[in-house]
Amino acid sequence: MARMGRPGMSDVQKRELWDRWKAGESISAICRALGRPPGSIFTIVKSNGGYVPPLRRRRPGLLSFTEREAISRGLARGDSLREISRALGRAASTVSREIARNKGAGHYRAVDAEDRAWDRALRPKDCLLATNEPLRVLVAEKLAEDWSPKQIAGYLSKTQPAGAGMRISHESIYKSLFMQTRKVLAKELRQHLRSGRPTRRNIHNTVTGQWRSQIKDAIPIHERPAEARDRKVPGHWEGDLVMGSGVTQVATLVERATRFTVLVQLDARDTATVTARVSAQMLQLPAQLRKSLTWDRGMELAAHKSVTAATGLAVYFADPQSPWQRGTNENTNRLLRQYLPKRTGMGHLTQDDLDIIALRLNTRPRQTLDFDTPADRLEALLR
Repeated sequence: MARMGRPGMSDVQKRELWDRWKAGESISAICRALGRPPGSIFTIVKSNGGYVPPLRRRRPGLLSFTEREAISRGLARGDSLREISRALGRAASTVSREIARNKGAGHYRAVDAEDRAWDRALRPKDCLLATNEPLRVLVAEKLAEDWSPKQIAGYLSKTQPAGAGMRISHESIYKSLFMQTRKVLAKELRQHLRSGRPTRRNIHNTVTGQWRSQIKDAIPIHERPAEARDRKVPGHWEGDLVMGSGVTQVATLVERATRFTVLVQLDARDTATVTARVSAQMLQLPAQLRKSLTWDRGMELAAHKSVTAATGLAVYFADPQSPWQRGTNENTNRLLRQYLPKRTGMGHLTQDDLDIIALRLNTRPRQTLDFDTPADRLEALLR
């Protein structure tokens, strides 16, 4: 098996990496266990599409690494082939072939010979999509139309007769997408998957209960005051980032009582940039409209205390994977996608551009406001 990942990671460490990944550990946890940077771990995981490779087994009767090291030492001492073979209890022809296929007596190295032996032992079997062109073309067409692998597999099972060779499991489609070494489906087709993940993850790959990056002194949403929950008092906000293609993003802030929206231009999503830009925009509002801000668990607001110090906003954090706790913000982000569609860049947008988009949202009537506009509701509250 060819070596994967950055130099320096042993086969034993790689096996431990895959064992931990299979058990469901996060990349962060694996990094700490192996003492390796995240890039090294992710490179290896991605190289096989997130699928755990099978444990390598040596066929009985083949030379072991220990025997190859003995051959290398024997050659270094100047022993004859028969002397080396007698010491190993092997036929002289076996030793002779081993040396000949690994650069000869003058250049034989045990490590290199071992790697070549594993490479020669590979007997990859062509996958179904590689051998069935009509099926491959059909699957590629459906993926390009944004069908999920499970939808494709279900459709084929329902419309194609058994035994016709036109059925395939969804997992086989995922493997052909993520394991690019198969060279069956174009890499670009992965962009049509809803998850957007670069690797496949099975049911065991979860970060539930694992140690993750922690926001220091984060105040949970359950401690938010009652007036923030009932929407009767203005000044309580929900916030998040809306992502564009590449490393582009916009911060969105929505006032809970009036649905008034503020958009914040961001050149990056690091903590310093996000906290500074959010604080600057919120300071343009009257003090009575700066009571609290509820954010998701993103580390971009890890320096929440600086936002509180600058603006007076008490910052609360929603529970992990609980977008409904910021429902106002989530609904507004969906409206925003009319102006900032998915898979489009946002890096060219200025704050003036975003202010124009926010004005459009704030001057559109909302059913939830009895068809008043957010701007009208906010103005009424400030009188």
